Amino acid sequence: MTTPLSQRLADARRNHLTLDALPPEQTPADGAAAYAIQHDILRVLDAPIGGWKIGAKSDSGPIQGAPLPASDLHADGARFPREAFAPLGLELEIAFRFGRRFEPSTTTYSEADVHAGIGSIGATIEIVASRYAGWPKIDKLAQLADLQNHGALVVGEFTPYREDFPFVAPSARFSFEGRDVVETTPTNPAGDPRRLPTWLVNHATSRGIAVTPEMVVTTGSYTGMFFPQSAGTASGCIEGLAPISLTLY
Repeated sequence: MTTPLSQRLADARRNHLTLDALPPEQTPADGAAAYAIQHDILRVLDAPIGGWKIGAKSDSGPIQGAPLPASDLHADGARFPREAFAPLGLELEIAFRFGRRFEPSTTTYSEADVHAGIGSIGATIEIVASRYAGWPKIDKLAQLADLQNHGALVVGEFTPYREDFPFVAPSARFSFEGRDVVETTPTNPAGDPRRLPTWLVNHATSRGIAVTPEMVVTTGSYTGMFFPQSAGTASGCIEGLAPISLTLY
């Protein structure tokens, strides 16, 4: 059954609108309700899952995530109108693709099974956006329901997975119109992002959703969140991965 918030968020996403207010009775009661709304949004939009975003706020903190509509995934060099996203934050991330399919299951997949299933890695740039006019001063579960503030994902060229890749602290550069916008040493707040996909695989498969090699699994920002104030091109490079860019107009 479609909830009022599911319908409102789906309509706002489809029409590039923001919601002025969130009545208390529409706020998700818990994480399970927020995750149910995520999938209800995709159902209302008739949008297949093209990937996932997952992350954590610390190297031992709880993991959260959201499915990404396939239509929100774009190739390197994609162009976007600034007015389609409010707010508009940019994050440089590392993503995984699996080399195998994880079928729906009532039993959990082990960390070893999931880790062994990683097939390739690549850089992504996520556009962070919200359907709530009051963001970021919005209930955290309401943000989770809104696909965890997802706007769009630009996906770079993938390369075969390397066990020795420096996932915790890679050398990375992120610039906008040629200006460096990274204010701290590039790190992922989740620590080693390889700890995240096991949660995702079991989160999805326990809900009857297969995790497939076509899906892009992006794992959180290494560069914080940058809010560009003008049109221009954002360019990212994580050493060992293909460079990536997007243009705002």
